[in-house]
Amino acid sequence: MTAAAAGHHEPVMVAEMLEALRPRDRGRYVDGTFGGGGHSRAILNAADCAVWAIDRDPEAAARGAELVREFGGRLAVMEGRFGDMDGLLAERGVTRVDGIALDLGVSAMQLTDPARGFSFRHDGPLDMRQELRGASAEDFVNDTDEAKLADVIFRFGGERRARRIAAAIVDARAHQRITTTGQLAAIVRAAHGAGGHQRLDVATRTFQAVRIAINREIEELGRGLRAAEVVLAPGGRLAVISFHSLEDRLVKDFLRKRSGVRRSVSRHAPAPPQATERPTFRPCRGGARKPSQEEIRRNPRARSARLRIAERLTDE
Repeated sequence: MTAAAAGHHEPVMVAEMLEALRPRDRGRYVDGTFGGGGHSRAILNAADCAVWAIDRDPEAAARGAELVREFGGRLAVMEGRFGDMDGLLAERGVTRVDGIALDLGVSAMQLTDPARGFSFRHDGPLDMRQELRGASAEDFVNDTDEAKLADVIFRFGGERRARRIAAAIVDARAHQRITTTGQLAAIVRAAHGAGGHQRLDVATRTFQAVRIAINREIEELGRGLRAAEVVLAPGGRLAVISFHSLEDRLVKDFLRKRSGVRRSVSRHAPAPPQATERPTFRPCRGGARKPSQEEIRRNPRARSARLRIAERLTDE
């Protein structure tokens, strides 16, 4: 049985993450997406170091209590957003760390709990809120105008039938409020109209898009990258695992800009101006790493994972 089928969260690309961060004794590390604690545990087992873990999901933060006891003071778990990591760490007297790990996306615990509304596999309330507060997915699909719905489904889900799906949602909610994951999935499937065998359920992209939108995940990633730039010590490593092309592109572009690397242009075009800011990061390995085929076989969630690594340069 795979990890996903068992409802257990198996962290993705653990070996590659450890290779990137190079945990050392007395080092200080941040796990910005605690989830099930897999990456925090791996870092703590790799060296006699300390980890500050962050998660915006209060249920995930509460689950960390057992791991905190297990590692006897070397782990602290904080409820909050990784975009606020500089402030959260400063409150605890920490201003510099030696490595930061970000594993983006949704944990298996969230996906397999029908009450959280992240998945259509089991019918449940249409929620999807990481922080269990604010506007829910139900609010979004019932109150957002058709044009914005279509834009969100296309941009964040990569769904080519976004306009058709948005129109179907608006038509359905005119007759009855959409309140459950089963309702939304049925509307999307009927609107999609795809025949034959599909590797992914056709509702997957729409659910992904709504989740990203209501949790403002793209904006939060941008904030997290800038916060990492503030707290990483020179020589410290940033390791980001993404599962969506928008996320990966944001990380790639941020590191390119912060490393002073200019976009390639035609040899016939005028050269762009040189960057005036001192580079703050050095990208490692020259591109994104992918999981091994063995890991994908064992844990299908890893299939779309991409790991990007960068090293913080000196401030001077």
